[in-house]
Amino acid sequence: MRILIFLLAMCGVLTACSNAQVLENPLKKVLSSKNPNIKRVMDSVDQYEVQIRYTQIDRGKDSVLFTDYDFQVDREDYFYPASTVKFPIAVLALEKLNEIDTLNRNTRFYVEGDSVETTFAKAVSEIFAVSDNHANNRLVEFLGQDAINGRLRNKGIDPVRISHRLGYHSDDVTTKPLVIYLNDSTTATLEGSVNTAPRPLQLNKIRKGTGFYEEDSLMEGPFDFSLKNYYPIDAQHGVLKRVIFPEKFSEKEKFQLTESQREYLLGTMHTLPKAVGYDPITYYDGYCKFFLYGDTKEDIPDHIKIYNKVGFAYGTLTDCAYIVDTKNDVEFMLSATILVNKDDIFNDNQYEYDAIGIPFLAELGRLLYDYELKRDK
Repeated sequence: MRILIFLLAMCGVLTACSNAQVLENPLKKVLSSKNPNIKRVMDSVDQYEVQIRYTQIDRGKDSVLFTDYDFQVDREDYFYPASTVKFPIAVLALEKLNEIDTLNRNTRFYVEGDSVETTFAKAVSEIFAVSDNHANNRLVEFLGQDAINGRLRNKGIDPVRISHRLGYHSDDVTTKPLVIYLNDSTTATLEGSVNTAPRPLQLNKIRKGTGFYEEDSLMEGPFDFSLKNYYPIDAQHGVLKRVIFPEKFSEKEKFQLTESQREYLLGTMHTLPKAVGYDPITYYDGYCKFFLYGDTKEDIPDHIKIYNKVGFAYGTLTDCAYIVDTKNDVEFMLSATILVNKDDIFNDNQYEYDAIGIPFLAELGRLLYDYELKRDK
C-alpha cells in the first residue's frame, strides 16, 4: 500500500513538472532578464508602449505547429507602424502583377511626373534592403490605398488601414498613372485610382505626447495619429506567416504568388544591403535588422538569415521577423514595437533610438535566440 501511495505521489510530481514545462512562458522569462537593455525598459514599461509577439515553430514529419506568446499585444492600442507597411505593399504588388498579362517583376516603369525609371523587382529590393520610401510610394501608386486595404482584409489580415504614402503625409487620395514599357520602344499607361478618404481612427493612445513641432513652431497638446497608417502586431504577424508558411493557409487567405515570385521575395527579405551594392559603412548588416544585430556593426554570419521588415519614425521602432539559423537548427518568428520619446514631444527628432529602443530589440532577439538554442523541439 505504501509503495502504491509513493508511486502515485511520484506520478503527481512528474505530472506537475511536465505541466510546468508546458505552461512555461519563455517571453515572460526573457523579459524578466537583468540585462540593462531589457531591464531599463521593463522598469518603465508603460512609458515605452511595448508590444511583442513571439512564435515558436515545431516541425513534425509533414506538419508545422505554431505556439504564440504575447506581451501586451492589443490591436486597440495604437502605435505608428512607419515602414513596416512596406512589407504587405511589396507582396501585394507582386500579386497584382500576376493579374496583368503584359507585366512581370522586371517590367520597366515610371510614375507620371517622376523622372526615375525603375522596375517592380528593383522597388521590392530597395524596400527590404534600405527601406526606401520612394520605392514604396511607387508601388502605392500602382496599387491604390483601397485595393491594398481590401486585398488584406479579404485574406483575413485585419484590422489594417493604409492611408498615406511615406516620407511625407499626403492627403491626396488619387494615385498617379504609371507609364509602363511594353518593350524598348512601346509604352502604355496604367491609369491611377481615386481612393476613399481616411476617417479618423478611434483607438486607445491615438493621441500621444504633450506637444509637437509643426514646421518650426512648437504646438502644445498631444500629436494626433488618427489619420495615419494603422498596422497592428496581429496584422504584421499574419502577413509574415502567410509569406513564410503559405501551406498553413487556405487559398483565400494566402497571397497568390508564383513560386518564382515567392523565392524572389524571400531573397530580398533576408539579403543584406552590401549584397545589392549599398555602402557597407553606411548600410551595415544590422541597419534594417533590429533583432540580434541592430545595436552592432558586426557582420551577420552566413548561417543566420533574418527575413523581416523594420519601421522607425515618430519615436516608434518596430520589427517583424522570421529568424533562421541553419547551422544550429533554430527558427522562430518575432514581432515587437517600442516607443522611445522621453521628452514627450513629437517631430523634434529627439528620440532614444540608439540609446534605448534598438538595444532593447536587439537584446530581445538575442535572448529568445539563446532560448531557442536550448529548447527541446
